[in-house]
Amino acid sequence: MRIRYLMLHAYGMGGTIRTVVNQANAMARAGHDVEIVSVVRRRDKPRFALHQDVRISALVDQREGRLPDSPARKVWRRVRGKMVPRGEFAAEYFTERVEKAVMDYVASLPDGVLVTTRPALNLIAARRAAKGVVKVAQEHMNLTAYPETIRSEIVRHYGRFDAVAVLTRTNQLEYQEILPGTRIVQIPNAVHKVDQERSAQRNPVVVAAGRLVPQKGFDLLIQAFAQVVAEHPEWSLRIFGDGPREARLRAQIDELGLGGHVALMGRTERLDDELAAASVYALSSRFEGLPMVMIEAMTHALAVVAYDCPTGPRDVLTDGVDGLLVPPRDVDALAAALKKVVRDRGRRIEMGAAAAAAAQGYAPDVVMPMWEDLFAELLSGDRVSSR
Repeated sequence: MRIRYLMLHAYGMGGTIRTVVNQANAMARAGHDVEIVSVVRRRDKPRFALHQDVRISALVDQREGRLPDSPARKVWRRVRGKMVPRGEFAAEYFTERVEKAVMDYVASLPDGVLVTTRPALNLIAARRAAKGVVKVAQEHMNLTAYPETIRSEIVRHYGRFDAVAVLTRTNQLEYQEILPGTRIVQIPNAVHKVDQERSAQRNPVVVAAGRLVPQKGFDLLIQAFAQVVAEHPEWSLRIFGDGPREARLRAQIDELGLGGHVALMGRTERLDDELAAASVYALSSRFEGLPMVMIEAMTHALAVVAYDCPTGPRDVLTDGVDGLLVPPRDVDALAAALKKVVRDRGRRIEMGAAAAAAAQGYAPDVVMPMWEDLFAELLSGDRVSSR
């Protein structure tokens, strides 16, 4: 099979990038012809390792010194495209130049499988890809997280896909309701591996990870952790990631007097080591698609405390067994749940063992055959039922 993955910025960091690279690597290991096409390129090398047989290319090279510098070209680069609607989280990337490059690329493909990985790319592929191309849209976010400008375009155009792939059963039901007759398949993302070093549950450390953006709710987690350290001053919180809210979060930490207890650790290439060295993973997101770092934490046998946000945590965790779920955005409830697990190492060990067992369902050798089967059925022309 020839499979092309079209991504916004394959050279960057982030959960979607990591999971799509993992998928591409797995398809290459299985012997398929695989290419990752990055809409833009802003770094010299990809952040995540690629299998030797995975090719990577970029449509618009935005590295320093690579862009045309004529006045006309500069104006063209700044003008927004017309196909990607406002409200798409990455709409600012889609200038007229970038949007045209994507449209031209998609329209040029004669055959094979094209996998697009966010609404902007999905909408372009739905409208521009040739009939001979098998079109698969991946949705890495829950439907309710999108504004109406995006949802209306999804309803209007996603019916042209051969399949729309979503991460959870909750997502599947949402998309089936608005896209009757469209093939909606549920395939979770896979972790990079499940055979991980397990936490000894001895270090008084809570860990969280993600982009420092409002979605991840680290402002709520910091508020909750202030209540935790008031009773358990030996515990600390480490937040890994970078992003535009860093200065605001640092100011919040200072205002609450948590400088000795909460640390913004920045981006790390050694997250697995950091997870193994912690005892609790906290998920404070306002919304999610499928929280992959949480599942990676589970492979390290970490107890999880999570907001029951839409969507993902409830699709993965069994409350009271492998984690604790609390009402979304409830700071006091999050603090109370964290205090339950930090004070009870025996409970953390039990929950961590159950979490590691649950994470087995996200192993590459479980998930990747689902993709391989889907692509093979679509290429053969067989109808794929929702599952």
